[in-house]
Amino acid sequence: MRKFTQNKLPELKFKKAVKKPIPIKCVQIDEPFTVETMEGVMQGKAGDWLMIGVNNEMYVCDSSIFKKTYELMEK
Repeated sequence: MRKFTQNKLPELKFKKAVKKPIPIKCVQIDEPFTVETMEGVMQGKAGDWLMIGVNNEMYVCDSSIFKKTYELMEK
């Protein structure tokens, strides 16, 4: 089994990809929270986002990651 670690990028022929623009549901939570996800219980900090994915799965998105990767839609 191959092992990949965070501190050493593998020398592979990576391709580029862009996330499909699939709308999801999200809400910013203004206090610490927990959410039961498919991977177990996740902790959210005040300001993090509670997300509902394409299969109605819930997960936490850090506020700084949200700003980099998501754009809120108008209704």
